[in-house]
Amino acid sequence: MTESAYLPEGVERQPLKTFTEKAYLDYSMYVILDRALPHVGDGLKPVQRRLVYAMSELGLSALSKHKKSARTVGDVLGKYHPHGDAACYEAMVLLAQPFSSRYPFVDGQGNWGSPDDPKSFAAMRYTEARLSPYAQLLLSELGQGTADWVPNFDGTLEEPKVLPARLPNVLLNGGSGIAVVMATDIPPHNLKEVAAACLHLLAHPDADADALCAHMPGPDFPTEAEIITPREELLALYRSGQGSLRMRARFEHENGDLIITALPFQVSGAKVLEQIAAQIQAKKLPMVEDLRDESDHEHPTRLVITPRNSRVDRESLMAHLFATTDLERSYRVNLNVIGLDGRPQVKSLPELLSEWLRFRIETVRRRLQWRLDKVERRLHILEGLLVAYLNIDEVIRIIREYDEPGPELMRRFGLTEAQAEAILELKLRHLARLEEMKIRGEQDELQQERDHLQATLGSEKRLRDLVGEEIRADAERFGDPRRSPIVARAAAQALDESALVPSEPLTVVLSRMGWVRAAKGHEVDAPGLNYKSGDAYQSAAPGRSNQPAVFLDSTGRSYTLPAHSLPSARGQGEPLSGRLSPPDGARFIGVMMGAGEDRYVLATDHGHGFIVRLEDMITRNRAGKAVLTVPAGAQVLHPLRIHDLERQYLAAASSAGHLLLLPLSELPQMARGKGNKILHIPTDRLKSGEETLAALALVDADAPLTVVAGKKTKTMKPEEWRDYLGERGRRGQRLPRGYQKVDRLHAD
Repeated sequence: MTESAYLPEGVERQPLKTFTEKAYLDYSMYVILDRALPHVGDGLKPVQRRLVYAMSELGLSALSKHKKSARTVGDVLGKYHPHGDAACYEAMVLLAQPFSSRYPFVDGQGNWGSPDDPKSFAAMRYTEARLSPYAQLLLSELGQGTADWVPNFDGTLEEPKVLPARLPNVLLNGGSGIAVVMATDIPPHNLKEVAAACLHLLAHPDADADALCAHMPGPDFPTEAEIITPREELLALYRSGQGSLRMRARFEHENGDLIITALPFQVSGAKVLEQIAAQIQAKKLPMVEDLRDESDHEHPTRLVITPRNSRVDRESLMAHLFATTDLERSYRVNLNVIGLDGRPQVKSLPELLSEWLRFRIETVRRRLQWRLDKVERRLHILEGLLVAYLNIDEVIRIIREYDEPGPELMRRFGLTEAQAEAILELKLRHLARLEEMKIRGEQDELQQERDHLQATLGSEKRLRDLVGEEIRADAERFGDPRRSPIVARAAAQALDESALVPSEPLTVVLSRMGWVRAAKGHEVDAPGLNYKSGDAYQSAAPGRSNQPAVFLDSTGRSYTLPAHSLPSARGQGEPLSGRLSPPDGARFIGVMMGAGEDRYVLATDHGHGFIVRLEDMITRNRAGKAVLTVPAGAQVLHPLRIHDLERQYLAAASSAGHLLLLPLSELPQMARGKGNKILHIPTDRLKSGEETLAALALVDADAPLTVVAGKKTKTMKPEEWRDYLGERGRRGQRLPRGYQKVDRLHAD
C-alpha cells in the first residue's frame, strides 16, 4: 500500500516548503489588501470603511443623537470586522480626533484624548459618537448603485467594497500603515487645494506634478506648525510619490519670553517640555531660566521659555531647540495605495489624482445610470397608469369580473406585467380626474430628466463637467483655509557645546601619571595640589569652562576633551587613559587651553619645532591626532603658549650649556610636521645622547630671563640676554661656568 493510503479521507499531503510559502503569501496579501493600506477610491482601510458604514446603518447621522461608542464597535465586530475590540475602537478614535484627522468622520462626545496624550481617551463604554457632516461625502451616494457589494465574513450580510467618495479622501485625511514588506505614509492635505488640483486635472488630463502643485503646494496638517521643506523637495516628493518633509513649531516673542504657539503634527507638548527640561538639568541650556506650560482652552498650545537675560540670542536658542527636540520633526511620505486594479503601488501625485478621477467618473456614471433606470421604470409604470385612466370603466369591469385580472389587462391593453401590477395596486382615491393630470405632469418632468441623463451619459465632456461641478460645490461646502503654512527655512543647527556651557575661569591640571582635573579660577597653586602616591605635577593651563582642553603626548599626538567635563580639583581627578586611547607606552606631556586662534610652540629635544594654532590640534577622535613628528629617540618638550608673536623671543638652551634667543617670526607656522631647526646640536653628540635641547622659554622683549641649573639660578636682564641673540639654527653661545647644565628656563 502507498503511504497516502494511510491518510484520513480529505487530508492532503504536501511538502512543508510549499505549505509555508503559500501560507505566508496568503497572510501577506491579507495584511496588504484587507488591513494596512487604504484604497485609492475612498482613502479608507477596511476597518475604517466598516466603522463608517456601520454607523450609517445605525442611523448615526450628523443630525441624530450621539450613541455609545461600544454600540458601534459591537456592530462592527459582530457584522463586518471579526477582530479585537480595542484595535477597532482605537481606529474609531483616530477618525474622531481633530488633531489626528484633518477632516474627522466621527463627531465624538466625551474624552477622546488630547494632543499631549492621544491615547488618553476614555473607554468605549463612556464615550458617545455619531458621524460628522463630512462623512456624507462618503455615504450620500451609497444607495444609488454606485458601490459593489461583497458578503461579510460569515456570508449573512453584505458590505460595500469601496465607498463612493465624492472627494479624494486618500489625500485629504491621509493615513499610515505597515503591511508585509511595504508601508504607506500619506500626509493630509487641504480640501480646497486638492479640489483645485482635481479641477485642473479634469481640464488638462496631461498635467504633471509641477502644474498640480501650483494649486496644491504641499500637505496641510491639523496643526498650525510650519512646513519648512523647500519647494523643490516637495515637487520631487510628488513626482515620485516618495520622500520626506519637515515641520517646525511656531513661536513668537512676548515680554522677553519665547512663546511656542503651534507644535508639529502628532508632537506632544508635554514631551517637548521634558526634552527641554532634561537639557536644563544636564546643564546644557544655561541660557534658559524658566520653562512652563500655560496651555488652556483659549490657547491649546502655549509653552513659555524664559531666557536667563536679555543678552541671550533668542533666534539661536530656538534654532538649537529645533535641532535637539521634537519642536522640529521629519515625516516620511510614501504614497502607497491599493489601486483600482486591486494592486498596491506607490503613485505620483498625477497618477494618484488621475486614478481617483477615473473612479469618481465611473461612480457618477453608475449613479446616473441607476437614476436613469429608475426614471425609465417609473415612466413605464406611468404609461400603464395613463392607459388605465383613459379606460377606467373597462379596467374596473375586468377587475370585477375576472379572478385573475392581471393577465386580462395585459391582453386587453397590451400592458406589461409590471404595469398591470401597478394598476391593480391603485387605491380608489387615486381614480379621480386630478390624478390623471398629476401623472401627466410627473411624466413630463421625468421625460425631461431622462433626456438630460441620457445626454450626460452619452457625452464624456458633459460627464466630466458634472464631476467638476460637484467637486467645486463640495469644496465650497466643506473647504476651509490652510492651517500649516509652507515657509522655506534653513535647517536648524544645534549650538556648539561650548556655547551651551557658562564661561567661567578654570585651570586644568595634568599630573605626570596622566591624571587630570579642573580647578575653578586662575589663581591656583597647581604644583601644591594633593597628588596620588608616586605622582606629581606635570602641567597646567588656565582657560574658560566653555573652551576645549588639548593634551599633547610623548608621541606628538594631540587629544581634546571639553574642559567643563573634567572632574573637580577637589579630588585627585581621573586618568586620561579612561577617556582617550593613546598608543601603548605613550605618556602625556602637557595641556593647552585658549581660543582657537591662539598659538603654541611645539618642539622635541632634538632641536626642531614650529608654531601651531590651537584649533589645528583639536580633534574628536579618542585616538588623537598626529601633530608633531617625533624622531626616533627624541623626547617631546612641554608646549609653550605665545602671547605676542611680534614682541616675544624664543629662548633655547642645550644640555651642554649653549643658549640661543631668536625672534618667533623665524619659526614656521604649520598645522603638523617636524618643524625647522631651532638650535644646532652636532649630529654625533645628538646620536650619542651627549647633548640635547634641554629647555625652551618665551620671553618678552623687556622682561628678564632666568636660567635654572641644579640649585643655581641666573637672572639676566634684557640687555644681558640680548648678547645671546642669533639666527635660527645656530649653535648659540655658552653660558657662564656653573650654569651649563641647564634644567629649565623661564621668563618673569
